[in-house]
Amino acid sequence: MMAASLCQKQCLFALFILAFWINQVIPRQLQQSLLAMSKRHEQWMAKHGKVYEDAEEHQKRFRIFKENVEFIESFNAAGDRSYNLSINQFADLTREEFKKLYLGYKPSHQTGSRNVTSFKYESMIGVPDSVDWRARGAVTSVKSQGSCGGCWAFSAVAAVESMHLINKHVPLDLSEQQLLDCDPLSHGCGGGLMRDAFEYIIANGGITSEKNYPFVEHTQYPCNKASAGYTEVKLSGYQNVPIYSEESLMRAVAKQPVSVAIEASTDNFRFYRDGIFKKDCGSVLNHAVLAVGYGTSPDGIKYWILKNSWAKSWGEGGYMRLARGVAGNVGICGITSDSSFPIA
Repeated sequence: MMAASLCQKQCLFALFILAFWINQVIPRQLQQSLLAMSKRHEQWMAKHGKVYEDAEEHQKRFRIFKENVEFIESFNAAGDRSYNLSINQFADLTREEFKKLYLGYKPSHQTGSRNVTSFKYESMIGVPDSVDWRARGAVTSVKSQGSCGGCWAFSAVAAVESMHLINKHVPLDLSEQQLLDCDPLSHGCGGGLMRDAFEYIIANGGITSEKNYPFVEHTQYPCNKASAGYTEVKLSGYQNVPIYSEESLMRAVAKQPVSVAIEASTDNFRFYRDGIFKKDCGSVLNHAVLAVGYGTSPDGIKYWILKNSWAKSWGEGGYMRLARGVAGNVGICGITSDSSFPIA
């Protein structure tokens, strides 16, 4: 309590100094602009529960916040875009800080393949024009990975939860923390791979519930084997979707939600608000999400529906529509480069 009070006093002092400096050396119009931005920063801090350790940190975060807000507003003002950006929970982070904290797809050199089976939908015909597993009640609620680079675990668990819903029609909230702590091929919050998560679930005889092994936003060692042993859902195997083929990915997603890897490190991606995301990312995979459907907009833009793990405050209630069929074999953000799904 005393530390929080001290921080509040320091932040108020920093604001006083900032206001005094603005008043002395900056033209009036720019003064008003900076003070308005400072007020927006304070409101944003209150909304997201941000508290900085001292005045120096407060000033540093204000500068980063200002740069990000100006980028977002400039992008949106340009118009003629298929999507928009917003000032979300990541607005006081630099790009490098964001990448370090929130992107955790990291292939292992030792990744297993003992339980992978050949792609059974290769010759599938009659692929529907659109699919949305949310509308079929086969997608669990959007979660938040916090500042843990455990997207790979959230993607894998979301895929297993959806598989279970489709097969058993019973919603279950399963444990990402179990994967973060117990998967021997992963690096916990430091990164991992969905296929390795499926391998671990198979070897462990299943995965337990979130209630039994709750998420704590950091990796815990050692693995809690007692909690991990109380399993709720088992897997018999998993399948990899053939790479560089949106047709193959469509066939898989038509049958069940699929874990996919993408590049998500651009400012456009992290500040995405709504619309169909096009072009503004590369194909160096660093994030994992869940493909829960696909479709076509009224003006003819094809898209994927992706479930993220950055809470409902990001994107379209935690989801993104990502352009489909416009970036060659690799797909927008590299979406066809590494995708897999569990088998009951």
